[in-house]
Amino acid sequence: MQQPRNEASDGEKADLPPNEEEDVEERQAASSRVIHEVIRRQGDEELDRPASSLFFSGVVAGVAMAASVLGRGLIESHLPDTPWRLPVSSIGYCLGFVIVVLGRLQLFTESTLSAVIPVAASPSFRNVVRLGRLWGLVLAANLAGTLLIAWLATEGWVGTEASTKAMLDTSRSLLELTGWDAVRAAVPAGFLMAGIAWSLPGARRQEFFVLVFCTYFISLGEFAHVVAGAVEAWMLWLAGEASLGWVLGGFLAPALLGNILGGSVLFALLAHAQVHEEV
Repeated sequence: MQQPRNEASDGEKADLPPNEEEDVEERQAASSRVIHEVIRRQGDEELDRPASSLFFSGVVAGVAMAASVLGRGLIESHLPDTPWRLPVSSIGYCLGFVIVVLGRLQLFTESTLSAVIPVAASPSFRNVVRLGRLWGLVLAANLAGTLLIAWLATEGWVGTEASTKAMLDTSRSLLELTGWDAVRAAVPAGFLMAGIAWSLPGARRQEFFVLVFCTYFISLGEFAHVVAGAVEAWMLWLAGEASLGWVLGGFLAPALLGNILGGSVLFALLAHAQVHEEV
């Protein structure tokens, strides 16, 4: 007597009971098309948010990103100057990103993917204007938030003398970067941040670990993130160790360019290209 077929052959589905078929679907990894559509819808919603919502969310995100500088600085302040100091202290750099990304606050480097995908999927003048509006609002808000927290810290209104010193000590490495160095260091950071945004929809309750793993390597590689780096740059300026011209032209502008190249050009457009024939 012929046995019922339970195994797939020649590309056909196995004949499974309904309850097992549901288990297969639950465990099956989301396809690139599904992830693309999730991000497209999220990005489309962000592009339509009121300006005030985007701005205030961005300001809070900028303030929260100081936690990354503080976390790394505090750990470094308790470690000797050894080759393993950076690998250990880099875990503290993840702190601000965890607060901002899991808290769904507006961070510019996330929008280099999420807000670009809707424009790539449906290129039009209207969508380009919407993208420019979101980028302008979020970037301005992020930088305003970082400037606010840097001023409060250097003036002694928040934190302690030890925490402010720790933040300044870890910030001084930025002074070694030329403008071109900052561009090159910012490209991988932009790519990794876009990679986080692309990975989270399929993370299956592992979002925290994806986020910590990727942002840890931004710090370990000493890559330049325009928002986290802005906290450091503003503090150096307010402490009299750097000029405003260097902050704006020597770090922020090159880091911004590199983050956009890494997040929007290298990741977002290529990620869209892999599925554009299927959507």
